[in-house]
Amino acid sequence: MGRAAPEPSGAEATPTVVVVGGGITGLAAAWALATAPAAGIRVVVLESEERLGGKLHSAEIDGQRVDVGPDAFLARRPEARALCGELGLEDELVAPGSRRAYVFARGRLRALPAGLALGVPTRLGPLARSGILSPAGLARAALDVTGWHPGAPDRAGTGPGGADADDVAVGAAVRQRLGAQVASRLADPLIGGIHAGPTDAMSSAAVFPALLAAVGRGGSLMRALRAGAPGPGGGAGGDAPVFLTVRGGLGLLVDRLAAALRARGADVRTHWPVERLGPPDAGNHAAATADARAAPARWAVTGPAGTIDAHAVVLAVPAGAAARLLAPLDARLGEQLREIAYGDVTIVTLRLADDAVGRPLDATGFLVPAEAGWLVTASTWLSSKWPQLRRPGAVLLRASMGRYGDDRAAQLSDDEVVARAVSELRGVLALRGAPTASQVTRWPASFPQYAVGHLARVAAIEAGVARHPGLALGGAALRGVGIPACIGSGRRAAEAVLGHLGAVAQGVR
Repeated sequence: MGRAAPEPSGAEATPTVVVVGGGITGLAAAWALATAPAAGIRVVVLESEERLGGKLHSAEIDGQRVDVGPDAFLARRPEARALCGELGLEDELVAPGSRRAYVFARGRLRALPAGLALGVPTRLGPLARSGILSPAGLARAALDVTGWHPGAPDRAGTGPGGADADDVAVGAAVRQRLGAQVASRLADPLIGGIHAGPTDAMSSAAVFPALLAAVGRGGSLMRALRAGAPGPGGGAGGDAPVFLTVRGGLGLLVDRLAAALRARGADVRTHWPVERLGPPDAGNHAAATADARAAPARWAVTGPAGTIDAHAVVLAVPAGAAARLLAPLDARLGEQLREIAYGDVTIVTLRLADDAVGRPLDATGFLVPAEAGWLVTASTWLSSKWPQLRRPGAVLLRASMGRYGDDRAAQLSDDEVVARAVSELRGVLALRGAPTASQVTRWPASFPQYAVGHLARVAAIEAGVARHPGLALGGAALRGVGIPACIGSGRRAAEAVLGHLGAVAQGVR
């Protein structure tokens, strides 16, 4: 097999870092490498698909650019906002036009109560007034105020080696302290919706550590959460926006980042699947190490287009893809990566005439608990949530379908998915007639599941990666699924690579 590109040699030799994966994690890693002060690194980004960005994707729907993956990022985390600033997009950031949202409960849409910490109520009054719980469910939740609870939640987990004594499922913790209705009608649609999975198998330590700490303290869970810091996505005080997006769609962030990388000299390639990682063969070392001052390449990154010798590699791909590449080198590491399951999600974007919607779209949208039995798990009212998407005489809606363990949408054709979305939305939104335009976007195996014991598993994976000098790992499968978390993960992977290269240059490795 031929070489993909000539390798530098002699006095011109510079370290080559290959970033495998052109989603936001990989692009953030490449940006950190390309902008590192005086690093002198050749950065190569390899993406197997025809476009960059992964789930950050803006598509044309009836002549309008609309996000068909994530449509916002959490504002209180700094990573995404900082990256937008570095790319000159700070003035293009916009906040939702409403903070109001609903949940489908007891047969109709009901406003989410004030004082939620990532779907867990912290105040009894707003919860009572919301009508989300039945009188019996409210009475059960009210017992928490007295500090009474029926023992400790079940801590059986799926962490490495079995149960994880330092973790507990989110659903089990909320159900034990606040009752089944709070768990199923609030925590599961909010926290489960973020991760596209059931909270009864979801790690508190990984997705909501404040909940785990509050459970450990005993007493009233609501009072403990109210006194402590809000969980991820919890309501922020004052007028500061909770979420932000880029005017024109998050695809613009990807486009701007890719252009900035190329302007910095990064080699960004699409349609370049990586088939194998391994050490370079002795013959290929010769060109890369002709000068005594040039450290030898440690990795050969091979695909159908050839092989690139690299001094370090950042893997910014889903856990299954990382497992496939690493298992031949480290069977245990590959096995640990394969243990991370993924859920499928389908996004249906609909345009309708504004007089075809009988209900006021006076919020960002609504959530649907799994107990309702719908395929739709959430509906975003795009033209209400994002003022920049409003068009005279029309509305934009989005329906999300799918979660781990529910692949019903995957069994339907696109036309059937659209018909099912319209059917389920029809009653609550008083829809009349058919959409004037629609688009189905499928994201198979796109949401990593943070099962109980997830942080212990990630620690074991990170220890395995550390056994391979010049290798770094990043992505949503590790320590956060949101856009800021993925950007932070990519930056940390880049920092690990820079540390490795610095140690090699000083003769430490």
